[in-house]
Amino acid sequence: MNSPTTVIRQVTRADLDRCFAIEIEAYEGDEAATREKIATRIATWPQGFIVAEVDGVVAGFINSGAAYQVEMADEAFKEMIGHDPDGPQVVIMSVVVHPDFQGQGLAKRLMTEFIARMRDLGKIRINLMCKERHVPLYAGLGFAYLKASASDHGGMAWHEMALDL
Repeated sequence: MNSPTTVIRQVTRADLDRCFAIEIEAYEGDEAATREKIATRIATWPQGFIVAEVDGVVAGFINSGAAYQVEMADEAFKEMIGHDPDGPQVVIMSVVVHPDFQGQGLAKRLMTEFIARMRDLGKIRINLMCKERHVPLYAGLGFAYLKASASDHGGMAWHEMALDL
């Protein structure tokens, strides 16, 4: 049996429905972004939105925005309000892998590629919020733990982390 071919690439508009399907499959309740929010992220800053394709099927993605000043608990930013493509800091909004593809190291591969792309764009810092169970994954990629977040997005507890590039 051949091993699967994985390609990491910038998102296209054609990926919208698949990305939304993955988002609602992988995230709990209100924490999933709406189809409209994902469409806005694709249209506004495709450079900050990458997908992993396994044998031609989108299996996961990362999306983000950029800004000069970052307020991690800012809900409006998830709709790209305040996004500035020239901003030196990046805020990751979703790191998600479809359940059928989890446990294969895809999130780590996506993050490694994302970090390299943000360095290439001259960004100075990547910020994210995650659940406690994901803190070790991001710490292993070089992210520093900042604090428990004031955000209660989706009714959940979040932790803020950052990577200086």
